[in-house]
Parts: sequence; structure tokens; C-alpha cells
Amino acid sequence: MDSPMRILMLTQSYPPVLGGIERHVRDLGNELVARGHSVSVVTLRQEDMAPFELDGDVRVHRLRGTVHRFSRILFQNPDRWYAPPFPDPGLAAEIRRIVEDEKPDIVHAHNWMVHSYLPLAQRGGPPLVVTLHDHGLRCPKWVLMYEGSPCSGPALFKCIRCTADYYGRIKSVVTVLASRRWGAIERRETDLFLPVSQAVADGNALAEANLPRQVIPNFLSDCDPAPPEDNEALEPYLSQLPDREYILYVGAYGRFKGFHILLEAYNQLVQAQGQDNVPPLVLIGYETGEFPLASTPLPPGAVVLRHWPHDAVMEAWRRCMLGVVPSIWPDPCPTVAMEAMSMAKPVIASRIGGLVDIIADGETGLLVTPDDPAALCDALTELVANPERRERMGEAGHRRLALFCADSVVPRYEQAYRRVLEGRARSGPPSGQTTAS
Repeated sequence: MDSPMRILMLTQSYPPVLGGIERHVRDLGNELVARGHSVSVVTLRQEDMAPFELDGDVRVHRLRGTVHRFSRILFQNPDRWYAPPFPDPGLAAEIRRIVEDEKPDIVHAHNWMVHSYLPLAQRGGPPLVVTLHDHGLRCPKWVLMYEGSPCSGPALFKCIRCTADYYGRIKSVVTVLASRRWGAIERRETDLFLPVSQAVADGNALAEANLPRQVIPNFLSDCDPAPPEDNEALEPYLSQLPDREYILYVGAYGRFKGFHILLEAYNQLVQAQGQDNVPPLVLIGYETGEFPLASTPLPPGAVVLRHWPHDAVMEAWRRCMLGVVPSIWPDPCPTVAMEAMSMAKPVIASRIGGLVDIIADGETGLLVTPDDPAALCDALTELVANPERRERMGEAGHRRLALFCADSVVPRYEQAYRRVLEGRARSGPPSGQTTAS
């Protein structure tokens, strides 16, 4: 039997902060602990959170960085902080202290928190593995979109123009220059990149740069969830759901997630068939600032529900008729589609990014042209009108989910860690020239 490993994960946020990456890191940590490994997580300390806690057997260190002392100035949403695109002095010092105390075998980073580890990596710190959940190695906005369409590739002044509206003029220049410099260092110091889909590997140009890489998708820790035992605790949430079948969207209320496209498509559906003949549209998620709910017009029949706990979200999937993932960016590997499949629900999704790896078009759901409200409306019309087809697709999706269950995916992480450790033992720190397929 292989010996257990000590793993230190770096991520800018962690539950109870909501999001797919946050859920992924927690699930991966718990699965690794269940397999006998020791796992710690280093993350940012959001408001009103303790600096250290145990999440089951996972040790969670919540840090306050130097830049976060100026959170009200630097962050548009001070309640949800982000790691900077350069090493934060406070974070770097704390990460070094934790590494010295816990002596991890592997450091596994998940986003720009890696930059605050890179100074230690340059001085011969533990081997570094980086999961790429997005296109942040190549795109300072992480989404690889330019003027509303997939970006053909980065260029200095192009990136500065693109990010100016997102970060502001001054922060745009700092972000682009810092992400370019520290992204180059990340490429050199990372022992193995783990993109969550081939679309992410391609978007970050890993093959072009001959970087060590292995695609490992997101996963579900429970692919056949049972109804919760304590339904009473969820009742305040579930009581807000419609009392009849509904269409469900779960995710950020953001442009790249196609939130506005879904609203327009659903409005077309209501206008064509009448509100009484169309199932309600339930939108569970959180605001990003792009579509303030106080001022964003919603179509008749749309129900907005914010900041739900994960157990409540899963029960919402159990009760819906179908799910929608209308992303217009190359969505890397959205777990939300897998969650719908775990409840045997068909999924209508955009034909883009990692969604094409998850949804089998015509078999487990429908793939439609991204950023096309009419195409999305047509797909909604087709599945809403065909309950038998929805049932067949849902059952096929549940079978396909075996590809994305923890038992299939987590051992691949263990194998990747061990290959990195064996490679480091043979040849020392990475040179950036070896490819792991």
C-alpha cells in the first residue's frame, strides 16, 4: 500500500464562501483525508471568519494579506476577497510559516493564491501542482473573452484595454503586468499543471509551451445523493420553490455565465406560449455586480433565490424538470451540470468549453450555440414539451456521471502527486521542459 502524503492546498476562498472552486477544494480535501492523507488548506480570511478551524479532518488556515488591509479601496465587493496577481507580502510570509510548520509533501494551488507561494517555490520549496480551473494563466480576467467573444490570444495593450472596465484603469495595468510576469514564473516553477478540461489546457496554451500537464476533471463526491435526513432545516429555503415543476439555473448572476441570455430566452418562451403555459424559471446564485437584482428586469415567472446552502441547492435539483447552463465563455468544467445529472435531470448547455465533455448532445441533454437566446429558447421549448424525452435523458445522464464520480477521479490526483514526487526525487525542481500526458 502506498504511504500517505501531506498535502497543502492554496485557494483564495473556501466554504462557506459559495462557488464551484470552493466546493471542489473542500470535496477533494475530504476525499483525500478519507484515503488516509493529511490535508491542510490555506485561504483568505473573509469578514467574520476565524483564522483557523477544522473542517472535518481538514485543517483550514484563513489568512489576511497585506493588500486586504485596503479592501474597501481595492475590492469592488469587500465581502468576497480575491488573491492579487502578484505575491502578497503578508500572505507569502504566512504561507512560508505554515509550510515550515506542516512540512507538506505537495503544495496544490487552485488560483492566483499560487503567486504568494512562488517566492518559496523559487527557493526550493515543496513540489508545486496547480489545478487550472479557468484561463487565468493566460488571461488576466480568467475568462479568455474579448469584446463579448472568445479571445484569440493575449497581447499587452489588448489585455489592458480589455480589463480596464473590469478592474479600472490603474488596477488594469497593474493586473496585466503582474499576471504576465508572475504567470511566467508560475510556468517555470510548477511541477505539474492539472487543467480541468481539454478546453482549459488549450485556452492556457499548455501544449504550445510544452508544459507538464494532465487533464483531471471536476468530480462529485456523491453521485447518487439521498434526500437529507434533516429536511426541517432546509424547509425555509425549499418553501420558496414553486409548487410545480420548474426550470433551474444555479450559478453567478454574471454575463459570462450567460445569465442575461437565459433571461432573454425565457422571456421569448413566455411571450410565445403565455406565462400560464410555461414552467417557472428558478435562479439560485449570487450577485456579481453585473446584473443588480434591484434594477435588472426579470421576465414573468422568474424566481430569484440567493445564497443557498449546498444541501438546499441539491434538493432544488431533485425537484426541477431540467437544468440550464447557458455560459457564453469557455466554461472550464462546471460541476453544476454534474449535480443536475446526479439527480437524473437533463441539461441544456452551451456548446463551449468543458461542457462538451460533460453533456452528450441529444443523449443526456441538448447543446446549443452560446450567446444565442433564440437557440436556447428552442431547446427549452423542445424539452419542456417532451416529458418522456426528459426522463430518458436524465437517466442517461445519471449513467454517464460515473466518469465524474470521486471513485473515478480522486485516484488520478493521488497518482499525479506520486509522479511529481518521484520526478522531483530523480531530477530536482522543474525546468519547464518535461510534458506529463
